[in-house]
Amino acid sequence: MEAEEIIALLPYQSPFLFVDGITAISEHHITGHYTFKKDEFFYEGHFKDNPITPGVILTECMAQIGLVCLGMHLMKDELGNEQKPQIALTSHQMDFYLPVLPGQKVVVHSEKEVFRFNKLKCKVKMLNEKEELVARGIISGMLKV
Repeated sequence: MEAEEIIALLPYQSPFLFVDGITAISEHHITGHYTFKKDEFFYEGHFKDNPITPGVILTECMAQIGLVCLGMHLMKDELGNEQKPQIALTSHQMDFYLPVLPGQKVVVHSEKEVFRFNKLKCKVKMLNEKEELVARGIISGMLKV
């Protein structure tokens, strides 16, 4: 399954799609990216006169790229061209180090730790364009076709 096919099957759409592209994918890892547009819906209130990307949105971006896209790749033999999987985030533990500002591009790297019974657990990290660590952690979820 190609990167474009995976992105097309994602069960998200704007304004809640946080995947612009996938640059590398294998059975063990994935790398993808997203640029936070200056007019994203959440910047208006987070924070007043000093917008930064909320941590929950950064977590969602890491989950969409590092968990859902990788999980879809791992389940490619079970997915049809128009079959969208059901997805449930089961746990996450994140540490945040730097803010992400409007207009910034981030790169997400994810490594599979365990994939068993359609449950995927990954180590994820997010870097900014300067390759500085923005966030990292462990994220788990279930994928059902």
